[in-house]
Amino acid sequence: MTIELKLPELGENITSGKVIAVLVNVGETIEVDQSVIEVETDKALIEVPSSVEGTITEIHLKPGDDAEVGGTILVIEESAAAMESTLGEENFEDISSDTDDPADTEKPQPMLIDEPPPSPIAKDEDTATPESEPAGYSLEPAEAPPETPAPETAETPAPKSRKTPAPAAPSVRRIAREAGIEISEVPGSGIGGRISAQDVRQFVAAQGGAAVPDAPAPALMSVPVQLPDLARWGEVKREPMSGIRRATSVNLTRAWTNIPHVTQCEKADISELDDLRRKFSPKAEAAGGKLTVTAILIKVIASALKVFPQFNASVDAEAEEIIYKNYVHVGVAVDTENGLLVPVIRDADKKNIIELSVELGEVAERARSRRLAPDDMQGGSITITNLGGFGGTYFTPIVNWPEVAILGVSRARMEPAWMKDEERFVPRLMLPLMVSYDHRVIDGADGVKFLRWVADALEEPMLMSLEG
Repeated sequence: MTIELKLPELGENITSGKVIAVLVNVGETIEVDQSVIEVETDKALIEVPSSVEGTITEIHLKPGDDAEVGGTILVIEESAAAMESTLGEENFEDISSDTDDPADTEKPQPMLIDEPPPSPIAKDEDTATPESEPAGYSLEPAEAPPETPAPETAETPAPKSRKTPAPAAPSVRRIAREAGIEISEVPGSGIGGRISAQDVRQFVAAQGGAAVPDAPAPALMSVPVQLPDLARWGEVKREPMSGIRRATSVNLTRAWTNIPHVTQCEKADISELDDLRRKFSPKAEAAGGKLTVTAILIKVIASALKVFPQFNASVDAEAEEIIYKNYVHVGVAVDTENGLLVPVIRDADKKNIIELSVELGEVAERARSRRLAPDDMQGGSITITNLGGFGGTYFTPIVNWPEVAILGVSRARMEPAWMKDEERFVPRLMLPLMVSYDHRVIDGADGVKFLRWVADALEEPMLMSLEG
């Protein structure tokens, strides 16, 4: 049996990806769950597995091609073992019919004496088309055949309802709702019967419904800007945006356009904290992590969100509602050679600093090697972006929508600080902090209180235990 392996759903609102590598060849025998191609989406490199076992007869994609969800990747001649397994399942389903005695299925059915044979004229009337009829002829018979009552038949049992939810992304479910169809009725072409947007459109077309329009691609800018001919002033070089750069352009433009940003700055004296960090670094290294300021900040921010819940929220502008989250997932911006990625550390409030340092190292490594799944970069409560390793003093980070706040960190420096008790200046290690937030949800006073709480927690680590 020849089977077409199609590109499955790659994530919510992802309709295509660029083929980075083809991992198999024509004539090669593959197994179930064996990876066949690598596809680059906006921010992830995904290996697509095979759902069947057999021999590859055709490959429809090559590196550099744009692969559409639901499009054919390759053609497989299913193995004999897999076909026998499929036939065995079909035979089992036949045996489990409603007939108790298999011999009953061979008994001839009684003829209905009163029912005349079907009229050949009526059959021609159903199948003929105006284009196929010679000129001068009529499709109507000379005399319409008498109507015959339909034979009485047993009622067709209603199809059994699906026991499990239909495997489809929320965006696909929305398309089905807008088309007025039940998502469970749509046959899925993806792995495990997963339903794609293309499956829904084909199903609607087969039912004779109106065509479902494609979702509009997000624009890089809300107002088009005509770029001048830059080559008039000298030599230029054009390069296409990578998937990560395109996604960054869209996401940041959306955030900057829709979120009224405010950025506030503060400095934290981390002299004592840095001494503690150096003291306990061996414990983190023994556990497989690295005790960095970012790892400590994840814990501090997780505690701060409990004190300031308005920072752990999202704005539903259409419903005019604020959604407060009961979970604490902290995103961490990671600089990679391919661009900026933001993996999310789940349940940061339930993990200690050693655990967070280990997990931070793991997700950062997956980000740099392009092994993050789309879900690894979604669902954050707040984001931390630390540029201290590169230098700088202050900057204004852009909120990572749909979050409402982002914490920026710059390089710590030794600065003279006035010690009131000693009445003299003392060198102290000062850490610049910046918080940008959505002014629709967070007032300026709350922004100052939040940032000061974070600074106090860094200066007085016991504060997290007392108030966090």
